[in-house]
Amino acid sequence: MEKTEQSGNPLSRREAMILLGTASAVCLLGRGQALAQTLVTTPRSRCIVRPEQTEGPYFVDERLHRSDIRADPTIEQARPGTPLALTFQVMGLHGGECRPISEARVDIWQCDAEGVYSDVEDPGFNTLGQKFLRGYQVTNAQGEARFLTIYPGWYPIRTVHIHFKVRTAAIAGRSFEFTSQLYFPDELTDRVHTALPYASKGQRRVRNPHDFIFRNGGDRLILEPSTTSSGYAVIFPIGLKLP
Repeated sequence: MEKTEQSGNPLSRREAMILLGTASAVCLLGRGQALAQTLVTTPRSRCIVRPEQTEGPYFVDERLHRSDIRADPTIEQARPGTPLALTFQVMGLHGGECRPISEARVDIWQCDAEGVYSDVEDPGFNTLGQKFLRGYQVTNAQGEARFLTIYPGWYPIRTVHIHFKVRTAAIAGRSFEFTSQLYFPDELTDRVHTALPYASKGQRRVRNPHDFIFRNGGDRLILEPSTTSSGYAVIFPIGLKLP
């Protein structure tokens, strides 16, 4: 497992309160195709097999260890958008029990409110050298990794989404990697995107049912954020099937 390469700035009290917001939980059991609906129930979460999805063309292993991913580290100016506190809870399924996995690295990356990714060259933009809306956290003893980001914007041919990748330290002699994407209810996205800066881009072209990647199990990767005083918050448990 990679050690910390670069740390972000400490969170302010207000940002920390956003990160501590709670929400409805969605369960995911990673690594492999959906094999069953429900495998085991624990007091606080269910381990459910969910689909992996493509990494996509915009993953860059920046090794940015930080909770608040909104700004480019060299500029320290947050990308504008509605705040979203996203908490992953990484669980391991073994012997019929689902327990937290500590020391797992969770990366997330996404576009900004204008549909632009950082540190890539694309026909519509060139952001090479910039590193906004990217970063990773290492799970604590409870398997939690917390991020402060913004509600994503949209770009042509895709519905609104966030990419994520989970990589564990060696467990029983092997490590695990799970890559997928998170989605949002269309009704919530419609509401968020009526405000600036999202509204300046105009109405999005693709909704969840019409997205070619969402069709491959995306209905089981939808977040259900709850409102906070300044934006939204959500908890997303992830299960890894261990040997």
